[in-house]
Amino acid sequence: MTSRLVLLGTKGGPAIRPGGPSPTSSLLDMADRKIVVDCGLGVARGLVETGMRLSELDLIFITHLHSDHVLELGPLIHTAWTAGLDRPVKVYGPVGTADVWLHFCASLAYDIETRIDDEGRPDIRDLVTVLEHGEGPVLSEGDLTVSALRVDHPPVTDCFALKFEGGGRTVVFSSDTAYFPPLAAFGRSANLLVHEGLHPEGLERLVSRTGNGARLREHLTASHTFAEDVGRIAADAGVGRLVLHHLVPADDPEITAADWERELRKTWKGPLTIGSDGLVLPLD
Repeated sequence: MTSRLVLLGTKGGPAIRPGGPSPTSSLLDMADRKIVVDCGLGVARGLVETGMRLSELDLIFITHLHSDHVLELGPLIHTAWTAGLDRPVKVYGPVGTADVWLHFCASLAYDIETRIDDEGRPDIRDLVTVLEHGEGPVLSEGDLTVSALRVDHPPVTDCFALKFEGGGRTVVFSSDTAYFPPLAAFGRSANLLVHEGLHPEGLERLVSRTGNGARLREHLTASHTFAEDVGRIAADAGVGRLVLHHLVPADDPEITAADWERELRKTWKGPLTIGSDGLVLPLD
C-alpha cells in the first residue's frame, strides 16, 4: 500500500456553500491501515473519490465532537455497510463518541433491521467498536501507534491532537486549537504537521458578513490559531512539512493560497502546503 495523506475536507466550520470546500476529514494510508481522521459532512463521497472502497473501512478517529468533525460518522459507517462492509471497524474518540454512534443506530433502527432481514446483511451494530480515550497512548497495533494530546479549544474540553507513527513516518494532526506551544514538543520532527489555521483579514471579513459578529470573533480568536502562530509551532517542532488544514475562512475568494502563505512565511521557512479538498500528499 502506498503511504499517503489525502485531505478530503479542509473547511473550518459546518456550513457549506455552492462550489466551496467540505468540512474537516482526512484519509491517512499508513502502516498498511486505512485511517479516517474526523468525519465532517462529505467524508463518504470524499473517500470514494480517492478510489477507496468503503467496504475497506478500518479505523476512524474523531478529534472532538463539534459537528464539522463528527456529523457524518454514523452515515459513513452505514453507507460503507450498504456497500458491503462486513469486517470490524474501530472508532476512537473522546468521551461522548459512543453516544453519537448509539443514537445514530437508534435513529436508523427501522432501516438497519429491514436490511438485515431483507438483504441478509450482518448486524452493523456488531461490526463497530467505539473506544473512548483521553490524553496519552491510544492505540498500538502492529507497526501503528497513535497517541493523543489535549489541546486548547474552548468551550470544548475533550479535544485532542493526534500523532500517528508507522512505517518509519510520523503524521501529527493539531485538531482545532488556539495557539498551544506544547503541541511543538508533541509533534517534534514529524514528517507532516497538519495544523488548523485562522487568517486575520479573513476573520474580519467573515465577522462582517454575519449577524453575530462580536460573538463569532470572540469564539474564533479564543479557540483557533492565527496562521502566523501556526508557523511558530511548526518551526519550534522542526517538522518536515507543514500542511494547513481546517482553514478559516476556506471559501472567501479574496483570501487566496498566496494570502495564507504570506502569513505563514512570517514564521515558517520550511516546506509548506496550503490544504484543499482532494489534495494528496505521498508519505513515501
